[in-house]
Amino acid sequence: MKIVSTPIQGVYLVETTPFQDERGTFYRAFCDRELDSLLQGATIHQVNLSRTEAVGAIRGMHFQYPPHAEMKLLRCLKGRVWDVAVDLRQGSATFLQWCQAELSADNAQMMVIPQGCAHGFQVLEAGSELLYLHTEYYQPKSEGGIRYSDPKINIPWPLKATDVSPRDASHPLLSEDFRGIVI
Repeated sequence: MKIVSTPIQGVYLVETTPFQDERGTFYRAFCDRELDSLLQGATIHQVNLSRTEAVGAIRGMHFQYPPHAEMKLLRCLKGRVWDVAVDLRQGSATFLQWCQAELSADNAQMMVIPQGCAHGFQVLEAGSELLYLHTEYYQPKSEGGIRYSDPKINIPWPLKATDVSPRDASHPLLSEDFRGIVI
């Protein structure tokens, strides 16, 4: 596993080189020893899988507030997605900035998103599946979100949004006085 920095402090892309032979492909999807510098003692408590059918569908932008803020490690197991992290951490040098990576089953990359960053993605290939590893349990009272189309963030999604849940479409826009999440 090769850990690659992104423009957002704490957001990383983990490149994995699959082993391929006549039988197919094998790669290490997770190794706490190899990712120790990113996890910094955190453990994975929950694993989720999402499947999204419609090309252009957007899921996000989601996060959890402290004390249940979480790190997420995401891989695309099937299809292709345009994966985005937005820095919402108070005092961060990259506050309200975003970065993205195309995750696919073919490139076997994993995005690591730290506490205090929102996450979302747009489906580029029908039936895309994402595997999420979370360092905290889901807590409904701690969930948060920002609107995927917030002009203050101004994410240029690669495709027209074709399918957004009512919940995601109604996430609030960031107010002018938004100072960030204290982590």
